[in-house]
Amino acid sequence: MRKLTSVVSVLSFLVFIILLESCVTADNPYTKIAPGIWRGILKLDKPNQMAAEEVELSSKFDFTELPFNFEIQYLTKDSFVFVIHNDTERIVVSDLYFGRDAKTAKDTLIIDFPLYDSYIKAICEESLMEGAWYVNYKPNYSIPFIAYHGRDYRFPLNNNEPNEKLTGKWQVSFDYEKPDESYPAVASLALDGEKLSGNFQTETGDYRFLEGTTNGNKFSLSCFDGAHAFLFEGKSIVEDTIIGVFYSGKDYKSNFKAYRTDSPTLENAYNLTLPTTDKPFSFSFESTDGKMVSLEDDAYKGKAKIIQIMGTWCPNCRDETKFLKTYLQENELKNTEVISIGFERYRDKEKSMQSLRRYKKKLDLPYPILHGGYYDKKEASAIFPGLNKIISYPTLIFLDKNNKILKIHTGFNGPATDAYEDFKKEFQVIVDELEN
Repeated sequence: MRKLTSVVSVLSFLVFIILLESCVTADNPYTKIAPGIWRGILKLDKPNQMAAEEVELSSKFDFTELPFNFEIQYLTKDSFVFVIHNDTERIVVSDLYFGRDAKTAKDTLIIDFPLYDSYIKAICEESLMEGAWYVNYKPNYSIPFIAYHGRDYRFPLNNNEPNEKLTGKWQVSFDYEKPDESYPAVASLALDGEKLSGNFQTETGDYRFLEGTTNGNKFSLSCFDGAHAFLFEGKSIVEDTIIGVFYSGKDYKSNFKAYRTDSPTLENAYNLTLPTTDKPFSFSFESTDGKMVSLEDDAYKGKAKIIQIMGTWCPNCRDETKFLKTYLQENELKNTEVISIGFERYRDKEKSMQSLRRYKKKLDLPYPILHGGYYDKKEASAIFPGLNKIISYPTLIFLDKNNKILKIHTGFNGPATDAYEDFKKEFQVIVDELEN
């Protein structure tokens, strides 16, 4: 009887081990990084001197947290993608490199954003990633990065009721305390439960899909897309008035003030950049395939043109580029050609050309991209004497069949904004005029 009991015990133990191993295999089918939701944080340095409102808004740490969420989604047992969450936007990043780093001898993940010439490099240890975000075209530029697996919140949770008073439209002034440097914006904010979402649009472009939360009379919003890292921290000071601080990466900071209004305004995008002459618009630049392209080329004679002035480093430009590509896929243009001219953040022409070639290939663009020069707006303005100024990337120039300027659209407020649908309607009206 004792021997039988011993045999049963051994068999029970073996069954337990088999079941345990089965459970482990089922719960952890991945071979590299834990799948599911993560909370990432970019650690922005705090300035030595801070305004009073910044001190009150500031966190307890010696750095400012810029949080964002992302997912690790496995396509097969050994391959996965990195998916950034910004409100309703999902950015799928497939340029990933995982392996043992020769210097640290630790598992390391590189998340590459080739279109924006930036990347995250992080050591991975079970439920933790730690490293930095690097921007190649900015010398010695990096921001510390850390991420925690299984945390689906963006900003720290709190017990306060969501602040419904933030919902609505706001007339915003950035750098309001500096009259010579201030610039206007329009903010649209909305609450869905505890989640705050919204957008700030300016006369040169928008700050894309922002997501955050409220905490009493304070609020926080953030966005990270591989090109820019945006953080807005604000608070209500009196009825229908908010103040706050806007951070863009680690180098830019602006105070802002906003007033609630049902009818916020910005200057009309067609009134910002203007022609300076009635003479035909002209240029000659080298394309990504090494050919010189001019509006006088046979391919463009007798055709209307849409000229996009852009930069591969610019998310607003990418939004506009995706719009142009989709429009061309859905509409056959018989009498209108599209040409893009890129102004890059490298002085070195070959590095700029590499960025432009990569951009054209990755986005599979059906029209030529030319190299215009360095991204400095004063330099770009000097290249186009037929325009009074270039103040934004992107800028769209609409030319008739004789290369006369019909309209110029400055900036781009994309799919995160209310202005996007209006732009699409305006664009169709202009194209109809060009085609006829």
